[in-house]
Amino acid sequence: MEDSYRHKGLRRKLIEDLRAMGISNESVLQAIDAVPRHFFMDSAFLNFAYNNKAFPIGAGQTISQPFTVAMQSSLLEIKKGSKILEVGTGSGYQTGVLCALGAKVFTIERQRSLFLKARKLLKSLGLEAYTTYGDGYKGIEGFAPYDGIIVTCGAPFIPKTLLKQMKIGAHLVIPIDSGSELQEMKRITKVADNQYEEESFGSFRFVPMLQKRADG
Repeated sequence: MEDSYRHKGLRRKLIEDLRAMGISNESVLQAIDAVPRHFFMDSAFLNFAYNNKAFPIGAGQTISQPFTVAMQSSLLEIKKGSKILEVGTGSGYQTGVLCALGAKVFTIERQRSLFLKARKLLKSLGLEAYTTYGDGYKGIEGFAPYDGIIVTCGAPFIPKTLLKQMKIGAHLVIPIDSGSELQEMKRITKVADNQYEEESFGSFRFVPMLQKRADG
């Protein structure tokens, strides 16, 4: 895999585009600049890797738009060393951005083919994340509580299991189905035991979060 001057130039153009779209968190922008998105994509889409678009990655899933990755990462308010749970590893790209932000990442994927591919790729790139295959609705209880949780697929509701795995002060960033093809981006902040505050950050489009683990 090559990260050429052309690729780096396209990433810098993408960063400027994200700034123009309202992304102001410089740490997030630097992380996106540091992670070659084209490494996480099918060869058929390599020429479009730095367009602000989602692309198929197999198993009915997609790699999210860079703006979506930047927005969700910004809403988490990650500090170096933050322990972050990611629900929906997918291609591993969002995982890589979280790692570049200095987070300790624990990520779960329900599609076995994607889990195996992402785990191998992340390791080859030297991106250290704990990857596991399983049901995202259950989170990863063994490493809880978390400083933040990010869900990278459209959920029909806010899973109580994930709320229980948050530290006080932690954010859960999750797209919730709005009754149409779009999801509403929510940030749930745990302010005390069994007490949460909810904010909304506009409409996005995600693949659905499925409730039964796939074995394919």
